[in-house]
Amino acid sequence: MTKQVSPLRQRMIDDMNFRNMSPNTQKVYTYAVANFSAFHGRSPDKLGIENVREYRLHLMGRGLKASSINPIIGALRFFYGITLGQKGVAEQIPFARKEDTLPAVLTQDEVVRLLKAEPNLKMRTAFTTIYAAGLRVSEVVALTIKDIDSARMVIHIRQAKGRAIACHPSRLLAPYTAAALAVPRSRSVTAGNDPVCSTRVP
Repeated sequence: MTKQVSPLRQRMIDDMNFRNMSPNTQKVYTYAVANFSAFHGRSPDKLGIENVREYRLHLMGRGLKASSINPIIGALRFFYGITLGQKGVAEQIPFARKEDTLPAVLTQDEVVRLLKAEPNLKMRTAFTTIYAAGLRVSEVVALTIKDIDSARMVIHIRQAKGRAIACHPSRLLAPYTAAALAVPRSRSVTAGNDPVCSTRVP
């Protein structure tokens, strides 16, 4: 037997369809509003900002993190702001700020093992250069032989408006970076007299 959809829920579904929202998002939003309504035992259009606050405290009390609470908040903001046309209420429902997480810091041995695990020499060289010099992928792929001064262990990084900076790769990976930056003398190009970490405009 097909479960009857209330006019209010159908209106919210129509609003989401008008905006071409994905079926998964629609499912999450309708489920979130239904749970909000069930928690208070009343139709969601009869509930206000204080009810939202109480429900949010309930979710936090259950140990839910920002990544789990924010989809629910998004659903309530949509319901109040779009379906009910109460934009003022929706604006009073802020998203939860996600917790700052520190990136994992690898030891020197772990970094070396990670780099050695790449069998392709070209890719291993790129990864080593990225990690040792702290470069962006776009900066590495733009490198040419003339940007590398293997004698001084210096890399010239091209930036906007033709500017370039010269940087030293990390001493932590010195033996591996030296091999990666080694350029045959017959193909090497003089890097110029610019001091390390200086900025120049050709």
